[in-house]
Amino acid sequence: MCILVHIPSQTLDLLDDSGALLRRYACSTSKFGTGSEPGSNRTPLGKFRIAEKHGHEAPGGMIFKSRQPTGAFGRPDDACDHVQTRILWLDGLDGANANTKERYIYIHGTNAEHLIGTPASHGCVRLSDADVIDLFDAVPEGTEVIIEGGD
Repeated sequence: MCILVHIPSQTLDLLDDSGALLRRYACSTSKFGTGSEPGSNRTPLGKFRIAEKHGHEAPGGMIFKSRQPTGAFGRPDDACDHVQTRILWLDGLDGANANTKERYIYIHGTNAEHLIGTPASHGCVRLSDADVIDLFDAVPEGTEVIIEGGD
């Protein structure tokens, strides 16, 4: 299995081992564009793997801080960029994106579901809560992730 994030279309595809499309989700990547610079809040490009998964069995909408559930739930009217529901923590496999894990770049759920389909994150790849649960349950740690496209 492989995950393909296509920035121009703001989609995330789950592909089987032959490259056939299993699922397509609308996503949201960085509103600041692409890049791997520390502190840039940009979405990195290239090859990655899912290094860790967090949030097994957490209820949808649960807010996480430092990958731990807080007991609080995100609200659509909250302006904060919450990491919620599930976390798939990415590790960069290319020289240019090798700092991805240290930058805490995730695929995660969001309280700002109305912005899914547009660049709106602070570097991570956001999915709706329902979609991140579906993806989380479908892929193991170690799954390859490719993020392509850009400004």
